[in-house]
Amino acid sequence: MSLLQLLILWFVTAVSLFIISKLPTGVEIDDFKIALISSAVFGFLNALVRPVLVAVALPIKIVLSNFLFTLLLNMAIFGLAAWFVSGFRLRWGFWSALIGAVALGFINSFLYELLNQVRYM
Repeated sequence: MSLLQLLILWFVTAVSLFIISKLPTGVEIDDFKIALISSAVFGFLNALVRPVLVAVALPIKIVLSNFLFTLLLNMAIFGLAAWFVSGFRLRWGFWSALIGAVALGFINSFLYELLNQVRYM
């Protein structure tokens, strides 16, 4: 992955988080600067913590479907990021993490598809 791709990924995730904070999801982010920091923490946690969680929770993955397992991992990373970043809160705890993780997946997918469409115009 090139540096430019990494920066685009970071910025798109920050925009997604900021959009999510404006929706009635229980996810609260004070300003866009906090969204940028939260996005960086998400990237860090996805790169370093996700592989550990996957290895530890492998027996659970065997029992659960891949979708449910991925959703639980994303919720855990969402909660950890909110715990690490001041100004990023989950008002309803578990439910905010669930709604935020699902919303982040949808909004990120939409924005990446939009970027791909613009790139091929």
